[in-house]
Amino acid sequence: MAATREARAVWNGDLMSGSGTVRAVSSGKFADLPVSWSARTEAPGGKTSPEELLAAAHASCFAMALSAGLARAGTPPKRLEVSSKVTFDKVGDNWTVVSSDLDVKGQVPGADAEKFKAAAEGARDNCPVSRAFKGNVKLSVNATLSS
Repeated sequence: MAATREARAVWNGDLMSGSGTVRAVSSGKFADLPVSWSARTEAPGGKTSPEELLAAAHASCFAMALSAGLARAGTPPKRLEVSSKVTFDKVGDNWTVVSSDLDVKGQVPGADAEKFKAAAEGARDNCPVSRAFKGNVKLSVNATLSS
């Protein structure tokens, strides 16, 4: 069964001096988050950006995929802490999302560092957001097992 989620953006003005908002329509969990071009290319200044929202989507998707993979391997995690750093850069004449660098720290009873790293690499390659990025965005993962 397919799941569809909806977000809505409103933009006012031109690219350089304009601004807008974004909201989660499906869940209603965030509303009217401010966005601007300068928040994408300079300092955030209290505003979000599509890239920050992509980073949040990738971190949470990866955490779920890794949790599932570890559980299938018989070592369900106690805790996973994931961050994603999405880089937005100019490539030729176009601004482009060029990379998403994942960092995961995990408490996984019964797992060793090698198995944890392999599971993290599998989740990097197979979580739905990673698959959406595949071929367009460089993906990396750093996995650290903690006690």
